[in-house]
Amino acid sequence: MFEYENLKLIWWLLIVALFVGFALTDGFDLGVAICLRWIAKTQDERRVVLNTVGATWEGSQVWLVTAGGATFAAWPFVYAAGFSGLYTALILLLFFIMLRPPAFDYRSKHPHSTWTNRWDWILFLTGLIPSLVFGVAVGNLFLGLPFRMDADFHTFYTGTLWQLFTPFPLFCGVVSVAMMVLHGSSFLLNKTEGAIYERSKNFALISGLALAVLLVLGGFWVGNGLDGFVVREMGNPARVLSPLQKIVDLKAGSWLNNFAAHGALWALPSLAVIGALGAALLPARKIKWSDKLSFLCSSLAVVGTLGTSAVALFPFVLPSSIQPNASLTLWDATSSQKTLGIMLVVTLIFLPIILLYTRWVYHVLRGRVTVRDIQNDSVHLY
Repeated sequence: MFEYENLKLIWWLLIVALFVGFALTDGFDLGVAICLRWIAKTQDERRVVLNTVGATWEGSQVWLVTAGGATFAAWPFVYAAGFSGLYTALILLLFFIMLRPPAFDYRSKHPHSTWTNRWDWILFLTGLIPSLVFGVAVGNLFLGLPFRMDADFHTFYTGTLWQLFTPFPLFCGVVSVAMMVLHGSSFLLNKTEGAIYERSKNFALISGLALAVLLVLGGFWVGNGLDGFVVREMGNPARVLSPLQKIVDLKAGSWLNNFAAHGALWALPSLAVIGALGAALLPARKIKWSDKLSFLCSSLAVVGTLGTSAVALFPFVLPSSIQPNASLTLWDATSSQKTLGIMLVVTLIFLPIILLYTRWVYHVLRGRVTVRDIQNDSVHLY
């Protein structure tokens, strides 16, 4: 149906889209968890905040599971090298993700403040740590991961967990946290009222301005302080390539090469900064639909931020800091043409169904959650 080269590119776009979908849908869930203790002061207010995402947060995890499965099927070399080398970090991430269901379910089972406060702090950590780790992971892609590959394509990871938390990846982690907080507070502007709404407005302002500044600083850091990976020689991308069948150089500032070659791509980082500023400033304006526009802007900031990272890294998927020629790209880390073709057919059938169902769910659950709702239904709500 498609040429092999086109299938490789299509699946790069699809996997990027899956991770963007996860950030868009689960991003505000994580942001709400981070803000919970400060946006909501009383027990009823905290239950209001939890119930704004309570009916949908579990469904949002499907995007992450699907992205992981697609990575395994479409990029087996990336899955093998990345998931085995980053095993400890992934276990840490999964541990905090697994804490979320009991935190949501058990928090309101006992009215004592000590009980609920402990679960509130757990919810805070289940929002903060995954958000931070996701950002740290993206930051390490720009530095390259310490793995090598032998002639039989066996990969060997030589790094440790703590080596992942160097200054630039930690900076990216802070960017990720700010982005999630902005997305979560913008979401609450559309789901709450009263005191929670006013505090959400303040959180959106602070996190949005912080995100815009951090994105600009990050751009200067990437353009002037990091060595980027550049493919100097490679075989025909329309053919089956091995990961060692190329020559990769490191050059300062080369992570911006794709933007320099295609000026239209600057729309992505511009969208991220403008979206962050719009989400921060719109709630203070007395205009129609300012809350919805704020959430739209925060969504655009998420798309722009992740899209900028993906375009900057292109065509690299998993660079190697100790053996650059073994870096994995979308051209040489993919499955067979037949596998990619079958997966594409399945995706074209089921992805629209999932999107329509997701849209229907949020339509049914539209509207604001109030303290009155919580007080009138203490059994079925969190």
